Amino acid sequence: MTDAVPRSADEVLDIVDEQDRVMGRAPRGEAYARRLRHRCAFVLVRDAADRIFVHRRTAGKAIFPSRYDMFVGGVVGAGESYDEAALREAEEELGVSGLPAPAPLFRFLYDTPEHSWWSGVYEVRCELPVRPQVEEIAWHAFLTEEQVRERLDEWPWTPDGLAAYHRLLAWRRERGSSD
Repeated sequence: MTDAVPRSADEVLDIVDEQDRVMGRAPRGEAYARRLRHRCAFVLVRDAADRIFVHRRTAGKAIFPSRYDMFVGGVVGAGESYDEAALREAEEELGVSGLPAPAPLFRFLYDTPEHSWWSGVYEVRCELPVRPQVEEIAWHAFLTEEQVRERLDEWPWTPDGLAAYHRLLAWRRERGSSD
């Protein structure tokens, strides 16, 4: 298992433009406070039964505390690739090591009046027993796709995760995939 250390507001991030080109660097706390566009990785995790890992974030999270999410992930560190961040974040949050490399699906710009980040969306199958990171995850379960869809209007979801999920469903429809 990865020796996960909670990410600090001092962690340095690449700051990117509208085309996802690196324009500079800033500490994470400054990036959030000044709404500087940076990069994040979102990983949809499925178990051996094809269920989706869903979790509720802890109340102490700086962004979207106590919200539900169907993705694990987080910020991409300065000089780190989306692929590296996707694997690192998935292993940290799930509490596993030896996870296969998450498959990259697509990227999109999440841009609201409060937040702005380029989002790399991935998917991975985890057949290992999970031990979610208690600093990040207050509750978790593996839910079927139908169970997730039934809860979309019932649970308070992270807005960026919900946006990524809707884009993922559209991306699948475009490719004729029902997963």
